[in-house]
Amino acid sequence: MFSLKQPKPTFKSYLLPQADENIASEPRIKKLEPVLLPGEIVVNEVNFVRKCIATDTSQYDLWGKLVCTNFKISFITDDPMPLQKFHYKNLLLGEHDVPLTCIEQIVTVNDTKRKQKVLGPNQKLKFNPTELIIYCKDFRIVRFRFDEAGPESAKKVCLAIAHYSQPTDLQLLFAFEYVGEIYHNPAKKVNGIDPGGGGGGISSASGQQTPLFETYSDWDREIKRTGASEWRVCSVNEGYMISTCLPEYFVVPSSLADQDLKLYSYSFIGRRMPLWSWNHPNGSALVRMANIKDVLQQRRIDQRICNAITRSHPLRSDVYKSDLDKCLPNIQEIQAAYNKLKQLCVNDPFDDTEEKWLSSLENTRWLEYIRAFLKHSAELVYMMECKHVSVVLQEEEGRDLSCLAASLIQVMLDPYFRTIVGFQSLIQKEWVMAGYQFLDRCNHLKRSDKESPLFLMFLDCVWQLLEQYPAAFEFSEVYLTVLHDSARISLFGTFLFNCPHQRVKESTEFAISKNIQLGDEKGLRFPCVWDWSLQFTSRDRLLFHNPLYVGKSAPGVHNGALRTFKRSKKNYSSTLRGVPPAIKNGIIGEQEFVPRRNSLILKLKPEFLHSAEGQSHSMEQYFRDWFAKPIDLHGVILPHLSGTQIKLWKLCYFRWVPEAQISHGGSITAFHRVSVLADEVDMLNRSLRQYKSNSSLPGHCSELDQSRMYFRANGLNDTSGTPDFLSSSFPFSPVGNLCKRSILGTPLSKFLSGAKIWLSTETLANED
Repeated sequence: MFSLKQPKPTFKSYLLPQADENIASEPRIKKLEPVLLPGEIVVNEVNFVRKCIATDTSQYDLWGKLVCTNFKISFITDDPMPLQKFHYKNLLLGEHDVPLTCIEQIVTVNDTKRKQKVLGPNQKLKFNPTELIIYCKDFRIVRFRFDEAGPESAKKVCLAIAHYSQPTDLQLLFAFEYVGEIYHNPAKKVNGIDPGGGGGGISSASGQQTPLFETYSDWDREIKRTGASEWRVCSVNEGYMISTCLPEYFVVPSSLADQDLKLYSYSFIGRRMPLWSWNHPNGSALVRMANIKDVLQQRRIDQRICNAITRSHPLRSDVYKSDLDKCLPNIQEIQAAYNKLKQLCVNDPFDDTEEKWLSSLENTRWLEYIRAFLKHSAELVYMMECKHVSVVLQEEEGRDLSCLAASLIQVMLDPYFRTIVGFQSLIQKEWVMAGYQFLDRCNHLKRSDKESPLFLMFLDCVWQLLEQYPAAFEFSEVYLTVLHDSARISLFGTFLFNCPHQRVKESTEFAISKNIQLGDEKGLRFPCVWDWSLQFTSRDRLLFHNPLYVGKSAPGVHNGALRTFKRSKKNYSSTLRGVPPAIKNGIIGEQEFVPRRNSLILKLKPEFLHSAEGQSHSMEQYFRDWFAKPIDLHGVILPHLSGTQIKLWKLCYFRWVPEAQISHGGSITAFHRVSVLADEVDMLNRSLRQYKSNSSLPGHCSELDQSRMYFRANGLNDTSGTPDFLSSSFPFSPVGNLCKRSILGTPLSKFLSGAKIWLSTETLANED
């Protein structure tokens, strides 16, 4: 009989459920998500964006997602970067990331409607952009296309980038959100390090750390290091009770009492009392001083300060004053020269202007101003080194030109400041704590008319000395370039504020608004740029070290062995003869000091020629004798000032220009070979130590594997050639950063001249 029960279903499906399909696609979605730092949030994003890579074709373009956060713009893609054989990775930034504070200008274009617009903060965009061009402060030009992206999404992300890259208030910079998140969540760390700490730095071979000069003890140690026995650390400004643009602790003559300092401070601009910078072993001091605004009291106070400095000298020598405002270019002239240099380096530097390029470079006056700073600093070195007199650098506010001049003088005189830790301590002492206005001069808020690249000019001047005396510096030009880039990252408190008091004031207000308990701390502690492990791996940081550097303890570091640095009297005479400063009442600067265009000779006014004659002969003889001797790498170094010796810093200014890249060329090839040779020497020394210790090989394998060089030998007598990935831009890559050839009609020259009209490549191509 048949059963009336319904049979059980026997069909079985072997298809995967729909949910499994969703799970399978999740990894790809997650892969296109940005890597965020503590406190970093995504404010807008758009998919199906094309990043333009090559200058003459679209076949290498990358597809991905464009993201705007409160810290950076980030392009995320699964596609590998074409044409690139090497990438120097910053741990804080992705390969295609640009910090918001590094953005110079944002240009949106619509090809169909033939419209273009330079975006400012809180502006409306009346068309849907098909193209976005980002002009960066480090000379990069990055271009994106929105042909396949949603038009509204493309518009929103462009407006978001414009808004967040041009904040209206200091506390809107990313560093505040970052530190606030760290304080609320102490367990969060970046790269295994707690970035909320304020101290620390890159270690030297002796394990030294970079002093920040925020404490009494840091200044006291510097006094003892330089032997400034007649100077003392003053705490009269503790709590910033006297001046908000001075550090809490600074050094003054021992003969000046605190009550006198308080009384005199009212007469100085910004109440910036005289600041001690450094002491020569012969007792001469280097002092920085703002102008005295009280005309009635000017002579009396000036005499009192000079007498105190004189009494601090063991020989009671006179004080030599240099008025920097009269004898050096001002910040506006330096900014104008920088704008011209930027236009020259980015705006088609090798095609149409090739024949006139060197003339155009001279007309920027950038190298002329570098020569002026180096020359003036060398003359003041002469006054301290040869004449044994203390030097006072006088400037209106004492926090711009004096930062640069004081730093250069110390680099020339003190070999400690030519080491990594010493150089970092110099920047802390003479720039950060002395009140250099990084916020205004770097224009982090995009609304300052006081922008001027003084810090870059200082790094450029140091690079000139490094180029001329490579064995005298522990650090490399890669280190200087990365340091310049770090000033454009809105994370480090080192380069974020106009003075230490501003950091305390603004961060305290922010902490109160975010309910952060500070305890005994004076404001929030921001990450320090000297914590290089925040940005680079230990392996990549090896590029900071100069393989040519001769350490103090190394044999044969004195005069006789280094004949390559010897300079003839004839060459000296042709470059420096006739250029000493005129002196009147002990003050430099009465003459037209900055060299005129197309001239390497500084011309004195006739009325000062007679007074300068005696000093001229003595100074010229000092320089002639110095250049005729072999160089002591751990003594004084002086710059060569001829036209061929002052060069353009190509790695810094040309690294993003594809046409300027030289495959297997540039100074990096010598750097590579010297590193390999130095590594071979280290290997021999380690093998010798192992042999002398009579130890077995397995016990010392770890030592044999160690190396202080980025480029390492493949064994003794390494005969390997230059690596394929080396180029004149190394360790940076210009791939994906476009020059004028790929943005015809939108040259940076229009931006620098104030034009607001921009055209896209496609629009111009159609017009042709």
